[in-house]
Amino acid sequence: MNPHRLGRPMAAALVAVVALTAAGCGGSGGAATGRAIASASVNTPSIAGRTSYPLTFDNCGMQVTFQRPPERVLILNGTSVGEVESFVLLGLEKSVLANAQSYGVSDDPTMIDKIKALPTGGLTMNKNFDVPAEQVLKLKPDLVVSTWSGGFDAKSGFATREQLAAAGITSLVNPVNCAMGKPDATREEKVAYDRQSIESSLGFITLLGKIFDVQQRALDLTTRLRARIDAVRGRVAGLAAKKVLIAFPGMAMMNANGLPAVMTGGIYDDVIKAAGGANAFAGATADMTRTLNKEQLATAQVDILVVGLFTPDEDGDKDAAELFAAYPNWAASKTRTYTVVSDGVYLGPLNAWAVEKIARMVQSGG
Repeated sequence: MNPHRLGRPMAAALVAVVALTAAGCGGSGGAATGRAIASASVNTPSIAGRTSYPLTFDNCGMQVTFQRPPERVLILNGTSVGEVESFVLLGLEKSVLANAQSYGVSDDPTMIDKIKALPTGGLTMNKNFDVPAEQVLKLKPDLVVSTWSGGFDAKSGFATREQLAAAGITSLVNPVNCAMGKPDATREEKVAYDRQSIESSLGFITLLGKIFDVQQRALDLTTRLRARIDAVRGRVAGLAAKKVLIAFPGMAMMNANGLPAVMTGGIYDDVIKAAGGANAFAGATADMTRTLNKEQLATAQVDILVVGLFTPDEDGDKDAAELFAAYPNWAASKTRTYTVVSDGVYLGPLNAWAVEKIARMVQSGG
């Protein structure tokens, strides 16, 4: 889950989503398909194939077919930026008819202006912070992309996948998030969601590569990103794992006690592990973000503090100083060891940026 630049008014949406947040293409099998893409990408050839249309595959239990590369894409908000970032890094900006994912802070600063340059289609959000059904249908996209299944929930005022199909519009959910917002999610979809990883982020790039027939571009991109992360793994191999805490002070609305939103599980743990660390709350359930109390936070073993930025007006250095003052018993507080991240710890193509930032602290000795 990623912050949206609407900022504080999105508190209600973030609170609703946190209960769901733990954190493919070809053939059939929903989440299994998504995992197949991610796992297959570990040992890929240097030359990718071309897409043969019509392209049909199962996406979260719904069969989707592409007769040609989409040309009028609507990217729904879903409090995510991972999908639009993947489009940008793949050079697919011209296919975007309207983008509802946006932010004002990023681990890759060049992303900010690139996202702002995309058309928004004059869309407005409803009370559930995404594009209402009538606006989607009026825009007449040929593809609607959502980070989660809940982006097509009629109860939230959104167009359903069936409505879109009836209007000749294809819909796509990021495969690893099939279970998110899907009451009848399969066991495989739930497992895939709970086990989100860096490979899940790269898997979505591979999926877009096939849909848009830019498979070589996708392969080159995932190879570069994976090489950066593997280089970090090599540098931190053999070092003692440091306890790392990822805390977003600006998302305090997600915690019942008004504490910074502390992230654990799935993609967060995988990013930390790749950087040579271990999550200070490893093994905790996703609900820990909501239920964490001050005593638990104060007694946690924290060698490295990772401050997450939610909005561009936040000051990571100031936030770190305040957390160190509030929790002086942390080892990180005594050594003033911290780094600042934003979207790099979420599901999305910028994981390499966050891994590199955290690894620098691990290598410094924490």
